[in-house]
Amino acid sequence: MREVLEREDKWEVDDRFEVPDLAAVVRGATVDQDTVDLVSEYYDTADRDLQAHRVLVRRRSGDDDTGWQVKLPAAEGRTELHWPLTDSPPKSLLNLLIGVGLGKPLDHVATVHTVRRRHRVRVDGSDEVYAELADDQVRASAGDRLLAWREVEVELGPSAPSMPKALVKRLRAAGARPSRHPSKLAHVLPPSAPFTPDSAAARAFVDYLSAQVDAVVAGDVGLRRGQDPIHDTRVAMRRLRSTLRVFARVLDDAAIAGLEDELKWFAGLLGEVRDCQVQRQRFGEAVDDLPVDLVLGPVRSRVHHDLQAVELPARAAVREAMDSPRYLAILAALRRWRDAPPLRPGTTSAQLRTAADKARRKADRRLAAAMADDSPTAWHRARKACKRARYAAELCQGLGKSRRDERTVKRYKQFQSVLGDHQDAVVAAETLRRMGVAAGTTTGENGFTFGLLLARERRIAEDCRAAARNLAG
Repeated sequence: MREVLEREDKWEVDDRFEVPDLAAVVRGATVDQDTVDLVSEYYDTADRDLQAHRVLVRRRSGDDDTGWQVKLPAAEGRTELHWPLTDSPPKSLLNLLIGVGLGKPLDHVATVHTVRRRHRVRVDGSDEVYAELADDQVRASAGDRLLAWREVEVELGPSAPSMPKALVKRLRAAGARPSRHPSKLAHVLPPSAPFTPDSAAARAFVDYLSAQVDAVVAGDVGLRRGQDPIHDTRVAMRRLRSTLRVFARVLDDAAIAGLEDELKWFAGLLGEVRDCQVQRQRFGEAVDDLPVDLVLGPVRSRVHHDLQAVELPARAAVREAMDSPRYLAILAALRRWRDAPPLRPGTTSAQLRTAADKARRKADRRLAAAMADDSPTAWHRARKACKRARYAAELCQGLGKSRRDERTVKRYKQFQSVLGDHQDAVVAAETLRRMGVAAGTTTGENGFTFGLLLARERRIAEDCRAAARNLAG
């Protein structure tokens, strides 16, 4: 599988459009031209689940750029994955899309035939393409729907920092307009109409919810690609769980039934892996900070093997869960929310703010209780309440600019950070205690260094509690 980052703009043009002089766009540029014939066959589920998440799958044949291709949303542009040309989709491609496709089979949904006149811009005699303008004559079919149109795509090469302003200006002057369609598939097979919020409250809720759902789906694809989006996926799931809890009174009971527990289940599996990652880095840095004469025995080896013994089965549990009906049911519920958000009709901005204020007051009560109790459990409960207060205020920021929301987010983000460090230290201390006991009773090892590291974590926890008290004022 080959991976590239695609950065392109699409433009609508008519038959009168003439490609502007591209050599004048970038200093030292030369332009060469050729024509290629391309056939793209697009695939999706019967319910078009891939298109709903801006994921495209196509089998491309013709004169150039042939093979199976998957396009995924990225921070800048789209990530494009390539497989060699075969009659049927490669197994690794299908496995990649199990989650976003909700385990459903992929069917052929459209065929697009493109005659592409390529104008390739190179700079200073380089063989590398700086930018390519594709002047496309398109014929497409989806079922009994037939369309023909002309469009222009401008794709940047790796060395181009951004779309040249001079090029954009020349395209507009020649009659080109930014395309209303993000892809050729969307042109011939428009996505289903998104949910249209009818109030500021609905807009804020839907925007916040959609961002978290997109992050969960992106995390699913990333995990299946062998990447490590565990932290971002857990954060998105925490935000969803917080939303379900804090705003429960304005949500449809049937639409959210049981989902908080299911999100907690999968986030917990991810947490087992994440804890090992955090502790491996944390303990490695702590050992590096110690004088050499205080590192007695194979400390690094003990840390590595003990954490690996936890992380490997934890990763296996995540992989097994991701192919289970239980996990796919979570994604299916989130998919339904894109078309039918679980917010009750008539919910007002005032109701959202009331719920967020309640979460803020609860966080303050939990903080006061933790300062009185001073137990790790009480501080952990306070941390979770602070996260819910922060996330609720973030959602309310979508209602309109509010200094109060900004202050709330900032305040509880600070508490969340400090108490997160506290929780990491508490968990690390217990892990080090177990490692120290094992090392102290194993021939050739020594528990001394683990005792030093344990004392360090306890000091960090004490410092965090003091910092939390200072934040409380």
